[in-house]
Order: sequence, then C-alpha cells, then structure tokens
Amino acid sequence: MTINATAKPARSLLSPGDHALVLIDHQSQMAFNTKSIDITNLRANTGILAETAKGFGVPTIISTISRESFAGPLFEEVSRAFPEAAIIDRTTSNAWEDEQFVARINAVGKPRLVICGLWTSVCCNGPVLSALEQGFEVYVVTDACGDCTAEAHERAVQRMIQAGARPITALTYLLELQRDWARTETYDLTTGIARQYGGAFGVGIQYVKSMFAAHQG
Repeated sequence: MTINATAKPARSLLSPGDHALVLIDHQSQMAFNTKSIDITNLRANTGILAETAKGFGVPTIISTISRESFAGPLFEEVSRAFPEAAIIDRTTSNAWEDEQFVARINAVGKPRLVICGLWTSVCCNGPVLSALEQGFEVYVVTDACGDCTAEAHERAVQRMIQAGARPITALTYLLELQRDWARTETYDLTTGIARQYGGAFGVGIQYVKSMFAAHQG
C-alpha cells in the first residue's frame, strides 16, 4: 500500500491558539527543597514558558498555594511576564479541587492544557491526572517541574505519562509554537527568548547574529 505524505503538521503539535498554559506553585518555599533539577535551570525554563506564552498570546493560568502564609512569592520570571495577572491562590495541593481554579479553566475554554509546577509529584501530578480523567489533553513540561528527589520527580512523570499525558520541555514548547523560521512576526520574539533563557542554544544564536553582522559589515 502506498502512503502519500502531505505538508501539514501533526494534530498533536501545539499551536498558539489551541491550548492554555497552566503554571502552578512556582514559589520560593516550593523551590527550597526542589532537588531534582538545578534551581537556575528551573527558573530559566519557567521563564521560557512565561515569555513564550505572553509573546504568542497563549491564555495563561497562574496559581499559587498559600502565597501569603506559607509558600511565598512567585518566581520573578513569571511575575515579570505577567505583572497584572489575576493569580489564583489556593489551600488545596491539587489545584483541580479548587473551585476558582476550575472556573478559570472553564472560562478559558481550551480542551488542551500545558501544565507544570512544583512539586511534580503533588501540585503538578494532581491536576494533570484530574484533567486527563475529565477528558482534557494534557502536556507536561517536565523541566519546568521539580521535586524533593530525582526519584519522586521521575515516578510522577511516569505516572502522568501512563495516564495519557504528553511530556515536553520548555525549549520544545517555544520552538513548537514558532515551528517555521519564515514566520517573521514572531522570529525576533523566539530568538530573543532563546538568547535570554536558552543556554547553549541562546549563545549559539547570539554568536551567529554577531558574526553574521560583523561579516556583512
């Protein structure tokens, strides 16, 4: 049997208008005991997500747990991208059990969610499993999550994948939304985020731009 290829993306690839980003509990207290990922990398990856969602116009839901009495302020990478955001503060470790949080999910009205949070096994795992059970498509940004041990993080990721979640990384998210370097309207946005937060990839972009400009001059 002959199969003919067509030049169109897979339905499972993310696009700016088909999902909402959900950032859960990227807070000081939750980061103190996060050991599965270096805190600098965690903050950079969270920054990639926040700036990407802002730049591409992705509806973004931000939730904290006991912000004033326990877990403290959001990462600056999130609050800087969304300074005016209406943040949902909760007492429940599973955000999906909070009525205000679920109301926001329903108000956004996207059947596809991209979720990450601290800790992976608790505040990320709970809403991911709950959303999947209620029929949502869920992508988990595994390198914008973290846990008290590598074991706890990995077991939580496995559990979510077994339930149907799709794992991605922060840089994958950025590049998947751009997907075509001919999309000039978001080219500078994408390369700018990568240069700021993208580690070696960002340094490479800086190098190419610098050397190309020097050569052209």
